[in-house]
Amino acid sequence: QVQLVESGGGLVQPGGSLRFSCVASGRDISIYAMGWYRQAPGKARELVVTITSDDTTNYADSVKGRFTISRDNGKNTVYLQMNTLKPEDTAVYYCYADIATTRWPVIRRDYWGQGTQVTVSS
Repeated sequence: QVQLVESGGGLVQPGGSLRFSCVASGRDISIYAMGWYRQAPGKARELVVTITSDDTTNYADSVKGRFTISRDNGKNTVYLQMNTLKPEDTAVYYCYADIATTRWPVIRRDYWGQGTQVTVSS
């Protein structure tokens, strides 16, 4: 059974920083990509950033230059460093992973973390 466990988040003032981590656990899995999406009140869930197994990244324009994703393949973990936070970054952040099982039946699907609140406010 695959699980994504997030840590980090919280309340921060504008201009501040936060750091997230997300660990994917499970037996006999192959991770194709991991990252984060976010959902603000009354809005649809949107991409923040993803990183593939070959370290190709895809950042939302709104976070480029402020957020940085990194990964530790050996630990099935990704990290998100968020700097220069703005009130519009306030949202629930969800860890995401594109994972396939490596034993029969081979199933490839998206997985989601439980979500973590980030509030940027003075």
